[in-house]
Amino acid sequence: MIPWSPLARGLLAGSRKTPDDKTATTRSASDEFAWNLYDHPADIDVMRACLEVAIQRGIQPAQVAIAWLLSKPFVTAPIIGATKLEHLNTAVASLDLTLSVEEIHRLETPYQPHAVRGFN
Repeated sequence: MIPWSPLARGLLAGSRKTPDDKTATTRSASDEFAWNLYDHPADIDVMRACLEVAIQRGIQPAQVAIAWLLSKPFVTAPIIGATKLEHLNTAVASLDLTLSVEEIHRLETPYQPHAVRGFN
């Protein structure tokens, strides 16, 4: 499996305070597609869990999100969509991160499945 948008269009990168924060980045100000994809009430809890694990580890939330994804044996390669060298460096750093069972549980607990949207 090759997951698309493993950072949820930047939401798991840690720059936004809420899914509808339109002030954090240029993309967040103009990405109407993301506003409609990530509006589930549990989305903010997923963002917070990722940020909390990152803070405890002293690393970037994007590293946590990508490391979680890579902890799944069925994932072969995420499509990260790096637009800056620092994004690529963060993604590469996630290759050396192994999350604990407790951290994985913490990341997965708030998630609630969504209906597939945006590709009608």
